[in-house]
Amino acid sequence: MKQLSLITIFLFLFGIFALPALAADTFDLVIPLPLTGKPAKFGEIMKRSYEIAAEEINAKGGVKGKKIALSFEDSTGKPETARAIVEKLIDSKKQPIIVGEYTSACAKAVAAVAEERKTPYLIVASADDDITQKHYKYVFRQNQVNAHYGDAVVSFLKEVVKPKTIAILYESSAFGTSGADAMEKDAASFGAKVVLKEKFETGAIDFKPLLSKVKAAQPDVIYTVAYANEATLIMKQAKELRIDAKLYAGGAAGFAIPEFIKGAQDAAEYVVSATLWTPQLNYPGAREFAEKYKAKYGDYPSYHGASAYAALFVTADALTRAKNWTPDAIRDALKATHLKTAYAPVKFEDKEGYQNQNFHETFAIQVQKGEFETIWPKSHASKPYVYPVPSWKERK
Repeated sequence: MKQLSLITIFLFLFGIFALPALAADTFDLVIPLPLTGKPAKFGEIMKRSYEIAAEEINAKGGVKGKKIALSFEDSTGKPETARAIVEKLIDSKKQPIIVGEYTSACAKAVAAVAEERKTPYLIVASADDDITQKHYKYVFRQNQVNAHYGDAVVSFLKEVVKPKTIAILYESSAFGTSGADAMEKDAASFGAKVVLKEKFETGAIDFKPLLSKVKAAQPDVIYTVAYANEATLIMKQAKELRIDAKLYAGGAAGFAIPEFIKGAQDAAEYVVSATLWTPQLNYPGAREFAEKYKAKYGDYPSYHGASAYAALFVTADALTRAKNWTPDAIRDALKATHLKTAYAPVKFEDKEGYQNQNFHETFAIQVQKGEFETIWPKSHASKPYVYPVPSWKERK
């Protein structure tokens, strides 16, 4: 009888503590992002975009009747911090899907944890090719790989610029290194000789010694892979040194966000950059998202924001289709994704040595009169490209 009473009490208490979880009207999703530190600007763009998406999804009833409740944890762009955050989310909070991060180094750390814990991970903006080449079953990447980041820029160089020589500068990160290696291979495809390939440390501020080497090499094209601060400083110092080239080009990232134009000012004019998305695209909802973001924050979002915005819709779509909200069921639903988004069509494929990778079209943008304009491919152009690029002394 005493034993029966204890069982009754246990079941009663279990019911009390279990009830809130069973009756919860939200799906809690914690997203790791760099909200402080060097990549904080990218984290801010993505955070704002996730929030806009959550508002729209919840306004339409949420997911299976539950509202998405977003919160964020600051990884500061450090892999060890990102790893610790995700271990806690999976082990303690039992979050059945991980979304987010920005740097490739952080994404690599998170991917290893997610695969080990058999929890699906949706990568939103990290490009190092290696991340989806490890035969992981639980890791999915929505954004394009570094090997294809520059496809539109490569096409533009090949068809319009036709350079004979190129200098490649890149920052010493996983993203910078893989982006530089990809351009080195691409240069061979359009017959350009790489006359200089040099890396610089993340956080560097004096690029004049490096740029002096560039000036001595006299390349037709100067291609740089860098984050925001470095991209800005390189162009400002290139202007000071009056280093002329047929074209300055960037490998997305720091060259493709509004802060680049604000920071480099007139030194940014005519710079071409790879990008994965532009506000001028005709993807469903792209312009509406871009205008909503600008109305709220004063600038158009970069591709990082568009990818974050779309990622929440991809997540909601997978949760809606999943048989249940266990990690394996969500993983199976992600694998079956075939969705048109404001960022790009999303379909996770196994090809070219990648697994669970979304392949999509990329674009080239150019700074014209202090604004980003889509210039390539021509079918997506918002303005004609400016080429040849005037020398520094010819500019007003």
